[in-house]
Amino acid sequence: MREFLRAGAVFILLFAMVVGFSVAQPAFININNLMSILQAVSVVAILGAGVTVTLSVGGFDLSIGAVAASSVMAASYFMIVWGLGAFSTVILVLLLGALIGFANAFLIVRLKVPDLLATLSMMFLLTGLQLIPTAGRSISPGLILPDGSTATGKYDPLFLLIGRSSLFGVVPLPVVVMAVVAVVLFVLTERTRIGRLLFATGGNELATRLAGGRTDRLKTLAYVISGTLAALGGIVVAARVGRGDVSSGSSLLMDSVAAALIGFAVLGLRRPNVFGTIVGAVFVGVLLNGLTMLNAPYYAQDFVKGAVLVGALALTYGVARGRS
Repeated sequence: MREFLRAGAVFILLFAMVVGFSVAQPAFININNLMSILQAVSVVAILGAGVTVTLSVGGFDLSIGAVAASSVMAASYFMIVWGLGAFSTVILVLLLGALIGFANAFLIVRLKVPDLLATLSMMFLLTGLQLIPTAGRSISPGLILPDGSTATGKYDPLFLLIGRSSLFGVVPLPVVVMAVVAVVLFVLTERTRIGRLLFATGGNELATRLAGGRTDRLKTLAYVISGTLAALGGIVVAARVGRGDVSSGSSLLMDSVAAALIGFAVLGLRRPNVFGTIVGAVFVGVLLNGLTMLNAPYYAQDFVKGAVLVGALALTYGVARGRS
C-alpha cells in the first residue's frame, strides 16, 4: 500500500479532483472543456520541460518566464514593425531563445556564476530589455513607435494558426506541439546516452567528468534547450493572443516550476522527469480550471494550488521515508 501511494499520489489526487469537479459542475467533463484545459497548460508544460532539463544537470533556470515573454514581444515586433513572415519570425525567435540559453550557460559554466544568480540576472535583464524598443507599449497593428512613426505590419495569418488552429477540428495545435516536445525530450532524457549523462552530471558532476563525460557541454546543452523551449512557448502565446502583451509572461515562471516540481512526485521517481512535468502541468491546469468553474475567488487559487502541491510532495516523500 505504501508503494502504491508513493508511486500514484499525484494520479490519485488528479483523479479525485476530476471526479469532484465533475460532480460539482457537470460541464467540467465536457470534451471541449478538457481540450481547453490542455490548451491552457500547453505553454506551461513546454516551459516546464525546459526547467526539467536544467534540473537534470543540477541547475535551475529562473529566466524561462522572461525568455518566453521576450519571445512574445520579439515575434510581434518582427511581424508588426519589421514586416517579416511566419517562417522567418519563428526561426529568429527560436534562435533568440537558444542564444539566451547559451548566454546563461556561459555565465554558469565559464564564469562560474551560481545558476540561480545567473538566470535571475538574465530574468531582470530581459524584463527591462523587452520594453525598450516600444517604450513600454504592447505591440499590435498600428503601433506608435518611440520616434513617432507608425508600424505598418500585421500578424501573418499562418503564424496565428500556431495558436488558434486545431487538428481534425478537435485537438488544439498547441496541444500537439506540447505532445511532440514531450515525446522528443522523453526519448532524449530517458532513452539515450546523452540523457543518462545529463542526470549523471546532476547527480555527481565530478564523477561524471572523471568517467569521461563532458559536463560543461552537457550543461550548455541543457540551458540551450531550456531557452529554445521558452522561446517556443512564447511563440505559442503570441500566436494565440495576436498581440505583444508586455505582461504576457507574468505567471509562466511559477506555473512551469510548479509543474516540474510536481513531476518529482509522479510515479515516485523523486527526480526531474519530462513525463512527470507534463502530468504536473495537467494537474495544475485541472485544478485551476475546476476552481474557476466553481467561481472560487481568484485570490484563493494560488493558496489552493500551493496546498495541493505541498500535499502531493509530502505524501510522496513522507511515504518513502516511512518505508525506509
